[in-house]
Amino acid sequence: MSKVTTRTRIQERNRSAILDAALGIFSQFGFRGSTLDQIAEASGLSKPNLLYYFPSKEAIHVELLESLLDTWLDPLREMKADADPTEAILAYVHGKLEMARKFPRESRLFANEILQGAPRILDDLTNGLKPLVDEKAALIREWSDAGKIAVVDPYHLIFSIWAMTQHYADFDVQVRTVLGGVDPFPGADAYLDQLFRKMLAV
Repeated sequence: MSKVTTRTRIQERNRSAILDAALGIFSQFGFRGSTLDQIAEASGLSKPNLLYYFPSKEAIHVELLESLLDTWLDPLREMKADADPTEAILAYVHGKLEMARKFPRESRLFANEILQGAPRILDDLTNGLKPLVDEKAALIREWSDAGKIAVVDPYHLIFSIWAMTQHYADFDVQVRTVLGGVDPFPGADAYLDQLFRKMLAV
């Protein structure tokens, strides 16, 4: 009985090592520029051992992306109709910026997939992302129509939040170089709060 438990624990540890290594490789080199040999070496496993857990490079990539997309949508799901509109939108801004701070590799993985035309997650974008964005855009429009926030295009507001938060992960080297190595996130958090609060003010 203990032998099975130990084997399962090892399998879980190896899968986790493979996914973590693959995240680093994919986020740096993109899907096309990454190889199973690179992932195996980074994970500390042999290539045959890696293939025991995942049948292909694409299988690893898809698992990472699907897990990421679900996590990526969590801050948007938290936007509720009974919340203060401005504070709810700002909570989304701060949540997305915090994700950029904590998960820069995941952000670059997602950006690389989108730049390639999203061949492995287009269904997830169509059936998962779009309905959620439609729902929250409708909510933002209701708030705007009711005079609770300024008149804004809800879709472009959401796109702006994505662009202005994920930039700090996807272009981290550029941002830190321009700032002389200073951590950009405290300043970004304050700046984006001020920017969006003024934009939304009635």
